[in-house]
Amino acid sequence: MGKELDRKELLEQVIAICERAGEAILEVYHDSADLEVDTKADDSPVTAADLAAHRVLAPALAALVEGVPVLSEEQEMPSFDERSRWQRYWIVDPLDGTKEFIRRNGEFTVNVALIEDGEPVLGVVYVPVLNITYAGCKGADGNIAFKRTATGEREIRVRSVRARLDAGEPVELVASRSHGAGAVDALLERIEGKLGHTGLKNMGSSLKLCLVAEGAADLYPRLAPTCEWDTAAAQAVVEAAGGTVVDDRFELLRYNRKDSLLNPYFYVIGDPAFDWRALLAD
Repeated sequence: MGKELDRKELLEQVIAICERAGEAILEVYHDSADLEVDTKADDSPVTAADLAAHRVLAPALAALVEGVPVLSEEQEMPSFDERSRWQRYWIVDPLDGTKEFIRRNGEFTVNVALIEDGEPVLGVVYVPVLNITYAGCKGADGNIAFKRTATGEREIRVRSVRARLDAGEPVELVASRSHGAGAVDALLERIEGKLGHTGLKNMGSSLKLCLVAEGAADLYPRLAPTCEWDTAAAQAVVEAAGGTVVDDRFELLRYNRKDSLLNPYFYVIGDPAFDWRALLAD
C-alpha cells in the first residue's frame, strides 16, 4: 500500500472512525422510542442512524488518504465510467443490518473497506451495541486479523474442517435471518447427506462472515442478493484470517468490475484446503 499507508496505523485510524460512526448510530438507537423508517428506491429501509453514520464516515475517510475516493451506500452512486478509473477507493456501509437495527436485536455493524484493484485489502467491521471490532488487512509482509472487545484483543484465524470431522464435530454453517432460507435449507440437507450432522447458526449483517473469520463457523453460503458494500469489509477480515470468499462459480469475489454494485451469490469459506467445490456442486 505504500509508505504513506502504513497498514497497522491506517487500520487503527479506520477503527477510530468506525467507533465514532457507531456512537452516532447508538444515539438514534437509544434515544428513539419509535424509529422512523424510510424506504429507498430499491425498497431497502433507511433510518436516521444510517445517515448519521454516513455523515461521520464519508468526510473522515476522504481526509484520511489523499486522492482516495469514498463510495458509501448512503450517497448518490458515481457512474461506472467514473468508478472504473478508481485503482483504490473506500467502500462503506454506514449501517449494515438496518432490518436488525429496526428490530433492536443488536446484530448490525459499521463496515469500511479499502479496495485496491478490485480486491478488499483492509476491512473493519464494528458492532456498536457490543463495542466489538473485527479488523483485518493484507500485505506483502503478512496479514493481520484480530477481534477487539472491551476486555482485550486477540488474533483470529479460520479453523480446519478436517480437524473437526476427525474429532467427530459437525461442520457449522451460518446463514441470514432474513434472506434465502429455502436455498440454504436445501444446501444444508445436501451437506448433511455427505458429512452427517451439520450445525446451523442464524445471524444478521456482516457478522456472519466474521464468525467464519474467527473460527466459530465453517461456511456462510449467501444465496440471495447483496451489494458490494455489504461484503467488502468482512471479506477483507476473512481473507486476512486465512479464509476465502468465492462466487457461485468458485472464483474470488471482486469489486468494481461492472456497472451494477450487486454481488453474485457467494460462499464464505473458512478452510480453503477442504474440497468445498466437490461438496457444494449440484
